[in-house]
Amino acid sequence: MTKAADLRQKDVAALEEEVKSLQRAHFGLRMQKATQQLSNTGSLRVTRRDIARAKTILAQKRAETASKAK
Repeated sequence: MTKAADLRQKDVAALEEEVKSLQRAHFGLRMQKATQQLSNTGSLRVTRRDIARAKTILAQKRAETASKAK
């Protein structure tokens, strides 16, 4: 599980990379579930929420930089 405080310390590029890697991990877990190789199905929920958390902080940082640019 990714902590929000850890994500807030990253810049926009690092957050975008984090979202991509979490999405790749989530895809892998979904494929494992489809082939019935996934024993811990709760990990799908955790990665989905981590993606949402990272995307939320990314949107906040983008809005913050956009408001500073004005």
